[in-house]
Amino acid sequence: MAASRRKPQHTDSSAPHRISFAKISEPLEVPKLLDLQTTSFDWLVGNEQWHSVVRSRLDAGEDVSQKSGLEEIFEEISPIEDFSGTMSLSFENPVFYDPKNSVDECKEKDFTYSAPLYVSAEFTNNETGEIKGQTVFMGDFPLMTNKGTFVINGTERVVVSQLVRSPGVYFERTADKTSDKDIYTAKVIPSRGAWLEFEIDKRDMVGVRLDRKRKQNVTVLLKALQAVADKTGEAYDYDATMADLRQFESIALTEEKDHTASPDEALLDIYRKLRPGEPPTREAALTLLENYYFNSKRYDLAKVGRYKINKKLGAQEAFDQQTLTIADIVSAIRFIVALHDGATEMEMSAGTTEVRADDIDHFGNRRMRTVGELIQNQLRTGLARMERVVRERMTTQDVEAITPQSLINIRPVVAALKEFFGTSQLSQFMDQTNPISGLTHKRRLSALGPGGLSRDRAGFEVRDVHPSHYGRMCPIETPEGPNIGLIGSLATFGRINPFGFVETPYRKVEKGRVTDKVDYLTADEEDRFVIAQANAGLNEDATFSEDRVLVRQRHGEVDVVPAEDVDYMDVSPRQMVSVATALIPFLEHDDANRALMGSNMQRQAVPLIRSDAPLVGTGMEFRAAVDAGDVVTAEVAGVVTEVSADLVEVMQDDGAHRTYKMQKFSRSNQGTCINQRPLVAEGQRLEVGAPIADGPCTDEGEMALGTNLLVAFMPWQGHNYEDAIILSQRLVQQDALTSIHIEEHEVDARDTKLGPEEITRDIPNVSEEMLADLDERGIIRIGAEVTTGDILVGKVTPKGE
Repeated sequence: MAASRRKPQHTDSSAPHRISFAKISEPLEVPKLLDLQTTSFDWLVGNEQWHSVVRSRLDAGEDVSQKSGLEEIFEEISPIEDFSGTMSLSFENPVFYDPKNSVDECKEKDFTYSAPLYVSAEFTNNETGEIKGQTVFMGDFPLMTNKGTFVINGTERVVVSQLVRSPGVYFERTADKTSDKDIYTAKVIPSRGAWLEFEIDKRDMVGVRLDRKRKQNVTVLLKALQAVADKTGEAYDYDATMADLRQFESIALTEEKDHTASPDEALLDIYRKLRPGEPPTREAALTLLENYYFNSKRYDLAKVGRYKINKKLGAQEAFDQQTLTIADIVSAIRFIVALHDGATEMEMSAGTTEVRADDIDHFGNRRMRTVGELIQNQLRTGLARMERVVRERMTTQDVEAITPQSLINIRPVVAALKEFFGTSQLSQFMDQTNPISGLTHKRRLSALGPGGLSRDRAGFEVRDVHPSHYGRMCPIETPEGPNIGLIGSLATFGRINPFGFVETPYRKVEKGRVTDKVDYLTADEEDRFVIAQANAGLNEDATFSEDRVLVRQRHGEVDVVPAEDVDYMDVSPRQMVSVATALIPFLEHDDANRALMGSNMQRQAVPLIRSDAPLVGTGMEFRAAVDAGDVVTAEVAGVVTEVSADLVEVMQDDGAHRTYKMQKFSRSNQGTCINQRPLVAEGQRLEVGAPIADGPCTDEGEMALGTNLLVAFMPWQGHNYEDAIILSQRLVQQDALTSIHIEEHEVDARDTKLGPEEITRDIPNVSEEMLADLDERGIIRIGAEVTTGDILVGKVTPKGE
């Protein structure tokens, strides 16, 4: 894993010349480390990068959605109809115009880096058939920079991805505290809407809870569903369903205790439990039940929820069927009673399904909400508020005078976005101490935040390392405090699939021979296979050198199996850890607790005046520094024509000139210094991706968080007792460990009741010596050296007599 380093010469290669001692060949390059952020945002805004990815996946014959996140959400609220259904307003084709300011201008002037969003709105008068179309401004939409950050009011922020329980159906078995029986529960959890829960208690009665209200017999719900089916036309026969379910003892027992005689009675019974105190009527009860689970405006499983339900219950519904069906409810009941009965498999419409309880901490049941989805959910809230305003305006305005513009009020949409970026728990002030701290922040996975867990309620199981984390979430990098296990980091090769599950790559093994074909597997899929380690011994013909290979099998169990039984093999030994942890050489010899501290402490290293790349590296230094965005690299091949401290000009192979600007001595969020300096010389040839300039904490384009010091392990007259250390004075004299920090100070001159405050050089009772470095305005001159207690700005405040 480790590699030593010679003093680099300027070469055309993308990384300085390191000698690799690696014994394991890796068939897969480390993926782009910021893809977690950028691909999600590209999908939301539907930009050219996203379109090209969709085109290439369609050409490869994959089934992929062709709607961007914004298109999805405008389609969702269209059409907005008034209360009588005489008029409607629909939206389509959201487009962005060019941003008003560049990223650098926004940082300098404390603006938000955003682009105006426009959408085509069409107002239809259903009575006359008249249609009025207009392009409507929907507010300024914050854009992501190419480093995966947002600039909000001049400061860089990061939106952290959230780990949540996936929508779907979950079956759990818990031991009853009073008896020796198990209690079985099934929960149907939507993306938004009411929960549906089934429970088999210690008396073997099957109960159901609608929207977390009082429990009632499941047969009451099955009867009431007949009324829903009659209205919606879905194929469902209560008597046939019961005839099938009565084979299970628990259902037969429950039916005996059910005193409702007809679907109508069952509806009223449900209504009384859900709305106690309101007079029950059949219509109100039917509407209530329908709105709870069968109305797409109120209930949404999302594509991922439908996918999980189809998979678990062996259903074959289309992915756009995003409400529950009666068949889903009946299947869930069949599944839980079969589980209670001790069955191991069950016949379903799509074939035989395995019957077992779920592990909710398994990564097949937890998914990521990435930036795009988090912003989309926030927009949904804003558009729902706007929808109410539009409806009200439709009823109050004169029909002839109505235009789309006059109906739409964009304030709630803009406010929702502002609220998300400004105050959400997941929109965080970017950690910019050094490049690795920024990169790690963008790859962070948090189980906290709205719709997630809270650190007080999270138990030990949720925080624990799970076998399904392998290659998906780093088992080492996590905070040490109250958030331990709730905040993690994406593993080096991990990527997010369209459903939000984390996938990790494996090399295919065919008949005992390891191929270079790489498949990405989710945690669910991985459970079905036998997987060997990346360091398993191989012969020259890519077969295993041992007859029996150490593998992990279903559900994380380790075993030794014959070579021909192996299905897959890891792509790399660093597959299981995060980028920061992969920067630790000889990690396999470290204690896990110390490695955790090391991974976290790398993020606290301040950029030194002179960076020094490590003598022993792991081969990850170059990729980490470049992908963090602090190293300037050549975007197109060419020859350097001009080099100065703040820019490098390159003549590209097509004859065009390209200028790369350096960031000089700017302040990071944490007050450390961001400074880039050119690495290239005039006339030098550059290939694509070659480093042009070093940033903070980088050396020749490699991550260089510290400096290579000579260390002696020896006592020195007791001065280094316990954790004390002694430094050579050379380190201080030669600035080996010196760093630059930049602070900004602001002072306000206010108008008070007694008159205005004034910024001036003329301050009473202060010696001229103290004011020597102030200019005529009373502000410190540029270039003055200041120490503690020096006056930076002179200000006088009027005092009362």
